[in-house]
Amino acid sequence: MSSALKKFLTLCQNRIELALDERLPDENILPFRLHQAMRYSTLDGGKRMRPMLTYSTGKALGIEPETLDGIACAIEFIHVYSLIHDDLPAMDDDDLRRGKATNHIAFDQATAILAGDALQTLAFDTLANDQSININPTQRLEIISSLTKASGSQGMVGGQAIDLASVDKKISLPELENMHIHKTGALIRASVNMAALTKPDLDPHLAKKLDHYAKCIGLSFQVKDDILDEESDTQTLGKTQGKDQNNNKPTYPALLGLAGAKQKAHELHQQAIESLNSFGDEAQLLRDLSLYIIQRTH
Repeated sequence: MSSALKKFLTLCQNRIELALDERLPDENILPFRLHQAMRYSTLDGGKRMRPMLTYSTGKALGIEPETLDGIACAIEFIHVYSLIHDDLPAMDDDDLRRGKATNHIAFDQATAILAGDALQTLAFDTLANDQSININPTQRLEIISSLTKASGSQGMVGGQAIDLASVDKKISLPELENMHIHKTGALIRASVNMAALTKPDLDPHLAKKLDHYAKCIGLSFQVKDDILDEESDTQTLGKTQGKDQNNNKPTYPALLGLAGAKQKAHELHQQAIESLNSFGDEAQLLRDLSLYIIQRTH
């Protein structure tokens, strides 16, 4: 990791932590247990990859980070809600996330479901009303629409449904990619595209290139996750290692082998970099993030 990226990631993580804390309900406000559960899973954990992508896109387009705080928080609220629900016994049935007990273990299943529901609605309330998002009403509506599509049945939730239906089944590489374009990739693409939507005069050609970049890194992120699920360990990952393999879920290493999966991640990184050819040094953080995604250890 370059020193510039390392410094930027630290700044982003500190910034988003403060922004999330400000926008989450205080745990001393009724209903106490629900608000405690929301804060438990959202704060003090995770790579914050999606907010980092939002801020990095802003850097490439000359957008002030203050304008992006609410957007970055909304994306992270959706992501955390999906993790809480993902870990439930009816889904992946996991007891470890971000190095600590999953929400339904720390609290209970009903509270975990409600915490996820509340975080989802908080995301859209933030996009609709957060005054730090200094844009016109049309842009605000476009951004809300972008996140709804990325989160719903044609995006993340749809991808999760496909994932659950694929357990114990053999699927093709195009089918696996389609699943992860939705399950993992949709929210990553939204992280980039929502930042771009705050710039109304953005050249449509550049917007398309940014979207392709985000599509590529969304897939490479999942490929690397699958590789780490086989090569890493529970302590490093902060979640149960080997879970997908044990549950007989389709993965890139299962279809391509470890060497093939690593080659796939590298190819997607190269495609992402090529998508940024129209940008200069202002997009270097985006390039560095793409490399970081395929080189990370957790």
